[in-house]
Amino acid sequence: MSVSTAATDYQRIAQAIQFLEENFRRQPSLNEVAEAVHLSPFHFQRLFSEWAGISPKRFVQFLTADFLKTRLAQATPLFEATEEAGLSAPSRLHDLFVTLEAVTPHEFRTGGVGLRIGYGVHATPFGPALLAATSRGVCGLHLLDAEADAVENALREMRKNWPQAEFEPDAALTAPLVARAFAPVAGQPLHLLVRGTNFQVKVWEALLRVPSGQVVSYQHVAQAIGQPRALQAVGSAVGANPVAVLIPCHRVIRKEGALGQYRWGCVTKKALIGWEMAQAARQTVQVA
Repeated sequence: MSVSTAATDYQRIAQAIQFLEENFRRQPSLNEVAEAVHLSPFHFQRLFSEWAGISPKRFVQFLTADFLKTRLAQATPLFEATEEAGLSAPSRLHDLFVTLEAVTPHEFRTGGVGLRIGYGVHATPFGPALLAATSRGVCGLHLLDAEADAVENALREMRKNWPQAEFEPDAALTAPLVARAFAPVAGQPLHLLVRGTNFQVKVWEALLRVPSGQVVSYQHVAQAIGQPRALQAVGSAVGANPVAVLIPCHRVIRKEGALGQYRWGCVTKKALIGWEMAQAARQTVQVA
């Protein structure tokens, strides 16, 4: 699928999610939702089902505050269990598809001097994305909006994080990485190289322990890193995440079940959470 086709398809998916959520209480018909995104009912149903694997109405049920609060109630024992088992233990609750390395203090101070970063724009289930990588791992993943200068804006943000590095287009390097980002392969974890403060890295490491299809609160994350009162600092670290999806900051929501803000847009956060929960639900059915 081309980047332009993926962008168009995802824009329709995002519009449908927004429309369904805004009109959920009156249960709009399939025809009405399809009309809102300028597709025939048949094509809309097929597009959405191919993307999510479930019906549009079932998808939106995953995003209700009541449903998300039940998920948050499951998060406390889950986090405790992963802490007890350890990330490397055979009994861990989920496969670790991402590993993380933080730059050294010297590398942090020098801002990536001598580092080559290759980047490319690729199609994903959530529209086009700009992925950047070094020989030591993925260092940036930005989900792009529909603005004409979206790529330039994303590159500008990445250069702020790595001000002394050399950036070069290298789609051959990034294409297989972005494919594995959205279709993880067991036993082949993606490696990340991040530049952040010690506190930020601790928060990002905690986020890696949240399985796909699960959500946690800011309080859960603060407790997981041993600083239960540092909610504002945790929120800032979550928002500073430079690697979308792979460091799953979208899985952090408010304790009352509200989704909250997201660096790459609230609709994208809804799409990510709902899509992951749909995949998890399908896997549960298959195992059963």
